Amino acid sequence: MELSQLFPAIAGMTWQNLVMIAVGLTLIYLAIKKQYEPTLLLPMGFGAILVNIPFTAALTQIDPATGKALEGALDVFFKAGIATEVFPLLIFVAIGAMIDFSPLFQRPSLLLFGAAAQFGIFVTMVFATAVGFNLKEAASIGIIGAADGPTSIIVSSILAPNLLGPISVAAYSYMALVPIIQPPVVRLLTSRKERLMRMTSDSNKKVSKTALILFPIMVTILAGLIAPSSLALIGFLMFGNLIRECGVLNSLSQTAQKELANLVTILLGITIASTMTGERFVTIDTIKILGLGIFAFVFDTAGGVLFAKVMNLFLKDEKKINPMVGACGISAFPMSARVIHGMGQKEDPHNFLLMPAISANVGGQIGSVIVGGLILMLVPLFA
Repeated sequence: MELSQLFPAIAGMTWQNLVMIAVGLTLIYLAIKKQYEPTLLLPMGFGAILVNIPFTAALTQIDPATGKALEGALDVFFKAGIATEVFPLLIFVAIGAMIDFSPLFQRPSLLLFGAAAQFGIFVTMVFATAVGFNLKEAASIGIIGAADGPTSIIVSSILAPNLLGPISVAAYSYMALVPIIQPPVVRLLTSRKERLMRMTSDSNKKVSKTALILFPIMVTILAGLIAPSSLALIGFLMFGNLIRECGVLNSLSQTAQKELANLVTILLGITIASTMTGERFVTIDTIKILGLGIFAFVFDTAGGVLFAKVMNLFLKDEKKINPMVGACGISAFPMSARVIHGMGQKEDPHNFLLMPAISANVGGQIGSVIVGGLILMLVPLFA
C-alpha cells in the first residue's frame, strides 16, 4: 500500500502548507510571549495550522466515495459570521460599549483628527492600483491604515473576499504593533519643543447624561444622512455606546464589554483562518499587501501629526494642540492614546496628554467607521 493511501495528509503536504503552519506558530508565539492582540492572533494562528493540514475536516472536502461535498466547520462559521458580517458587527457593539465619549465633549475640535488621520487610506489606494490591484482590492488594502480590524474585515469581505486573509492578518498585526510603529513616525515629524507642548485641560467641564445619551443617536442619524452605507458599521458602534450610557442596562453593557467581546473575537479569529490556506496566502500579492498595509499605517499617523501642526497655525497659544496627539486619530483604541501619552511622559514626566489623546482616539474610531462606509458606497460606482 502506498504512502499516499496510508497517510494522505503527509503525502499531500506542500511547501506552502508548511510556510503557513510556520506563520500560524509565529502568530501563537506573538500572542502568548509578546501578548500582541492575544484574543485574536492566538485563534488565528491555531486556525492557520488547522486549515493547512491537507484534507482537513475543518474545511469543505469532497467525499471520494459519493462525490458529495462535506462542509467543514470553519466554512460554516465563515458563511454564518463573516459573509453575513455578523461577527464584525457584534464586535462593534462591544467596542461601542467600551467607549466613553465624554472626553470628546471637553474638546470637540479633536474629533477632526478622526478624519485627518484617514489620509493614508487614500494615498495607499493610489499606490495599490499602481502595483496591480484593482480599485476594490486597493480600497480594501488602504483601509488597513485605519487600524480598525472589524472595518477592514467588513470592507474586504464585500469588495475583495479573495484578499480577506492577508488583509485581516495585516490589520490586526499592525494594530498590535502600534507601540513600535507610531513613535518613530511621530519623532521624525515633530521637534522636541513640539513634543514638550502642554495642553490646557478642560477636565472640569461636566458632560450631562442627556448629552451622552443623545450623542450616539445623533451621530447615527447624521452618518446615515451623509453615507447610508455606513449605517450598519456606525449604527452598531453607537448602539453599543447607547447601551453603556442609557443607565438602565448596566449588566448588558458589562456583558457586551467582556463576554460578547471575548467570545466573538475568538470566533472571528479562527474563522478568518479559513482563508489562510497555503495556496491562497503564500503569494506575491500577500507580500504587497503587508507592505502597503504598513505604508497606510505610517501615512495615517503622519496625516494626523501634520494636521495638528497646520491647525496650530490658526489657534491661540492657550488652545494649541501637541502635534503628537494628532497621531491618535487612528482607530487603535485606546492603545494609540496610551502610546502618545507615554511619549509625552518620557519628554516631560509632568505633561499629561492622556485625555486629549483619548479624545482624538475616539474620533478615530468614529472616523474609520464612516470612511469604511463611504468606501463601500463610492468604490463600486467607479470600479
